[in-house]
Amino acid sequence: MIKNLPEKLRTLRQNYGYSQKQVALRLGISPSIVSGYETGERTPSAENLLSLSYLYKCSTDYLLGKEPNVAHIEIDTAGLSENQINAILHIVDAIKNP
Repeated sequence: MIKNLPEKLRTLRQNYGYSQKQVALRLGISPSIVSGYETGERTPSAENLLSLSYLYKCSTDYLLGKEPNVAHIEIDTAGLSENQINAILHIVDAIKNP
């Protein structure tokens, strides 16, 4: 078993407002398997671990206990000018490095 993985998966699922059934449907597995992941009775395959990281927008390193949870956010910049995109990047940088 991967240390703290069951708790992380349960917390992430609850934070996203998903039921175990919804997670199962997105991963193409049964709800009992999702339950097993959250109780520690089962360990996700590498493929399912990757799918869970995409679903919860976190790294596999976080799920495996290697790094703290860091939000990874994608911003749709379609239709923005290069100057507008650079302004967004500047704001993010200013927030990260006050």
